[in-house]
Amino acid sequence: MKTLSANLVEDIFAKNKQTNLFGKWIRLQNIQENIEDYSTKFEVLEIGKSEEEKSIYSIKLGSGSKKILIWTQMHGNESTGTKALFDLLHYFSTENDIVASILKNCTIVCIPMLNPDGAEKYTRVNAKNIDLNRDAVDQKAKESKLLRRILEDFSPDFCFNMHDQRTIFNVEGTNNPATVSFLAPSEEIERKITSGRKKTMNVIVAMNRLLQQIIPNHIGRYTDEFYPTATGDNFQKLGYNCVLIESGHFYEDYDREKSREFTFYALLQGVYHIATADNFEDYKDYFTIPNNDKQFFDIIKREKNNSTAYQYRDKIIDGEFTTKLEIVEDFDKKTKIGLNEIVFES
Repeated sequence: MKTLSANLVEDIFAKNKQTNLFGKWIRLQNIQENIEDYSTKFEVLEIGKSEEEKSIYSIKLGSGSKKILIWTQMHGNESTGTKALFDLLHYFSTENDIVASILKNCTIVCIPMLNPDGAEKYTRVNAKNIDLNRDAVDQKAKESKLLRRILEDFSPDFCFNMHDQRTIFNVEGTNNPATVSFLAPSEEIERKITSGRKKTMNVIVAMNRLLQQIIPNHIGRYTDEFYPTATGDNFQKLGYNCVLIESGHFYEDYDREKSREFTFYALLQGVYHIATADNFEDYKDYFTIPNNDKQFFDIIKREKNNSTAYQYRDKIIDGEFTTKLEIVEDFDKKTKIGLNEIVFES
């Protein structure tokens, strides 16, 4: 298992970060320029339309036999993976031995924004109020049908399903935020360790080994409870090995820019591992990654006889991205902690 060096990936990110993409509200109009830039370097196609007739694109690169499908912003308000993906695509447009090896051994198809309607309104759901990540069976949404068509036409060996997770998550047994969390989805309710899940776990092991060098003890394992209608669970069940990446919080990183960087490292290492691995049998270290836990609130104000917890809520108000604090009405004052705490002694 070849692991890229921490110094190398940090240098790669610094040189390839797409500075025109910033913050949490990333819409189709924000990535349009980047997509147009790649039309001269890669195969860029409009593969369909959203419910509100916004364009959905794919970007295809590489010529190898190992096939990888990556999609982001299935939830419109989860954009960290989109930013990291465009940073990665910029790196793939450069010439060096690592890129050459990846593009020789892999064919990669990226859908950089599956839910442009939700992205525009900064909502989890699409324009018809459908959660695309719970629509894998019914496929009521146009976007869900489109993703399934691309999946079946391309028939990838591995998928990367990119999401954001809330600031409430910590790494179990620590007071560290779960900055990146991984999951090899279950295929059925018993959560059996199938041959496909082993391969998925193997790729996660490779990504975790790199991230532990850079942000040790900030990597978690998302619950593998089986969700019968979820995308990753169903794709894994169908034989398409699906890696879930959840980009979470890092200290004072509410714009998810540090999280973007660490997500970039994970994606690059994951793709590089797939490109260079002879087999995908080494999976047991997956179970050494601690589970996610739910220990945090954004702010806790502690007073002598009372404590109050607050969470930030992001909203679009009059066309502007706005973050407001909301009180949490009931919580366990002994076990919960604040990412920021205000303590009044008297």
